[in-house]
Amino acid sequence: MNVEDLFKGRFYTSPADIKAKLEKIKAYIFDWDGVFNNGQKDERNTSLFNEIDAMGINMLRFNHYQHKGNMAFLGIITGERNTAAHTLAEREHMDFVYYKIKHKSTALEHLCNKHNITPDEVLFMFDDILDLDVAAKVGLRMMVQRPANPLVKRYAEDRKLMDYLTACDSNNHAVREVTELLIGLSGRHEETLSDRIAYNDTYRKFINLRNTLPTEYYTIDGDTIIAKKL
Repeated sequence: MNVEDLFKGRFYTSPADIKAKLEKIKAYIFDWDGVFNNGQKDERNTSLFNEIDAMGINMLRFNHYQHKGNMAFLGIITGERNTAAHTLAEREHMDFVYYKIKHKSTALEHLCNKHNITPDEVLFMFDDILDLDVAAKVGLRMMVQRPANPLVKRYAEDRKLMDYLTACDSNNHAVREVTELLIGLSGRHEETLSDRIAYNDTYRKFINLRNTLPTEYYTIDGDTIIAKKL
């Protein structure tokens, strides 16, 4: 059985072509609301994350490190300021959080210029209308399934704005589904799992390097992206 046969989402791009595009990826971007959670807010404007998805992100970074010998850029672009997103980013030593960014292409452009990468070297995981401007530009697009927005899904289908649509919705670990799919398509999934389970030298080198990385925060002032200290 091929790895992709284990996944029940819909492939709009063939697994072989996703794997080929994955070779070029240098940055992984995740939307927050509707991706890590169902978008429900508490009175502090916070929407939460879970450890199942957090483990997937760490394993995806490790898998990339095993293959490429370097750390991929990884972080969040969100339309709101969310303390749980900042907590996860700090704990996992994500490279960046762009927050209160309504037009997310502005953040994508800033990210690419800062790190000298091109949009086709970026993978984006998203779920809704405000994400489609970025999905139109990047190299790989992973969309979260949600039965409530069939019109948005059809819009993305018609304009070829997604490569894969998850089987899981945002209440059921869609991030973990995508990270496992990407690890599987790398062809190194058993090595990634075995090295992590053994906590061997390769994983220790990775985690020690990861834990030195600072998280940078950006928001927008007028039309300009600016760095912020939280």
